[in-house]
This record gives sequence, C-alpha cells and structure tokens, in this order.
Amino acid sequence: MRIKTVGVVLRPSTEGIKEFFYEFKKEICSYGADVLIDTVSAKSVSEKPTPLEEMFKKADILVSIGGDGTLIGLARRSHPYKKPIFGINLGNLGFLTAVSRDEYKEFIADLFDGKYEIEQRIMMEVVHKKAKSEKRYFAFNDVVLTKNIFSKMIEIGVTSEGNEVNSYYGDGLIISTPTGSTAYNLSGGGPLVYPTSENFIMTPICPHSLTQRPFVLPTFLNLTVTPTSSSAVAIMDGQESFAVEYMESLELLQSKEKVVLLWPKSHSFFTVLKQKLRWGQDR
Repeated sequence: MRIKTVGVVLRPSTEGIKEFFYEFKKEICSYGADVLIDTVSAKSVSEKPTPLEEMFKKADILVSIGGDGTLIGLARRSHPYKKPIFGINLGNLGFLTAVSRDEYKEFIADLFDGKYEIEQRIMMEVVHKKAKSEKRYFAFNDVVLTKNIFSKMIEIGVTSEGNEVNSYYGDGLIISTPTGSTAYNLSGGGPLVYPTSENFIMTPICPHSLTQRPFVLPTFLNLTVTPTSSSAVAIMDGQESFAVEYMESLELLQSKEKVVLLWPKSHSFFTVLKQKLRWGQDR
C-alpha cells in the first residue's frame, strides 16, 4: 500500500488537540504525504477543511485522533469506501485505537515502510422496517433496543427467517458485533468474543427472568427484532438514535463491506485484554 494522502478525523473536545494535530501533520508530511481533515474537525484546529465524502474518496488511509468513540464514528461513516483505518488514543481505555500518543511516530514510520497488520471486522447493517417504508443504518459496536421514558419494562421478540428465537422482557436488548463485545455488552454481563469472528451477541438488559442469558449466534442467521409491548428507542453505537414504534421491526444482518483496521505488527487482542482489563493481575 502506497500512502500519498491521509484523511483525519478528530475529537475536538480533547485537551491540546490543536497542538497534537499539527505535530501529527508535520510527521505525516515528512514522509511526503498530504493530510486532509474533515469540515467539523477542521474548525477546532483552524485548518482548511475537506468535505467528509471527498476526504473518504481521496485518502489512502484514515486516522482517528481521540478515543474509541471517534474511531467507531469514522468506521461507520467511511466503511462503504473500504479505506483502512487506525486510531491514535488520546483518551482513557482505548480497545480499538492502535497506538497511544507516545507510540504513534514509531507506528507511522512502520506504516510507510510497509510493516503493519491488517484486520477485517464485520459491520452490522440495521434495516428499520415501517408499514410503508424502510431506512438503513450501520453499527460497528452494537445496536441497543430499549424502553422509552414512558414505559417501565419492554418486551422484545427476536426471530430468524420466520423462526422464533426468543422473547425478552426487561429494560431492553443489546445486539453486539464481536468488536462491541468489549463495550456495553461486557458491562451488561455478555461474553467477550474474538474481534474478527462473524457473530452477533444478544445480551438482555436487566431481564425480568434470571433464565434469560446472553446468546452468541452466527451472522448468517439474519435476525429480526421487534418491540411487542410498546414503542422503543434504537441506539446505534451510542451515537445515533431513532424511535421504533410498537410492532415495527429491525432487521439485523452482516454488512457486505467489512471495516479494515491497521495495527502494529506487535498487536495482540489477548495483550489488549490483559492491559485494559487487568487480566491475571488480581491474584
């Protein structure tokens, strides 16, 4: 992969983001590449903006500077363009960001030298089906179907190609990709799933019955999720939401395009778990 142009998305609220961006830009330019920055991010650093879709078309790789949320938003918006992504973590936990502030220069040198790992992860396509129309959304981490402020608990039916899978009664349901298994799914009691697997993980939120447990399913079993007791709210990656009326359905399937992430050669998911979740350090 020859890198001529790098597209950048920032988390504008990050302390010192302007100074870091210009340091990053100088580093990229030292390898003879150009840097483009989207319109929203450009406002926080007083840089010439490039419309988002134009940036996606022109860039050879995309970089998120901030935290996991910044990378997730970038992945969801850019995945039809099939551009590789890596993240620089200026936040706290950072499961998805490839490198920290202190590590990024070394990784950039390796990128331009062709020394990196490529990882492909699934994206979830969510089709909101109404009586006379439908609308498509995408989620990299998860879609959460939960009660609105007017209901105490909600009942959610899940089917697969006409076959009943389960019915959940409680505060809602998390349907996660393997990438999202370390996010809301994990804090809700769901399992960790290896990130390049092709699975959906269903984890009930505070279920009324203790027999309702998390369920891991292959993505070829397209799922349909329906609020069967009242209207609900669907939340994509914690960043986008919309109302789902009583008996409207969400069809969940694996998107045709995968998200391509770039990692250092030394990257290991198990090392990340050990570092971020302190595995093996509580003895």
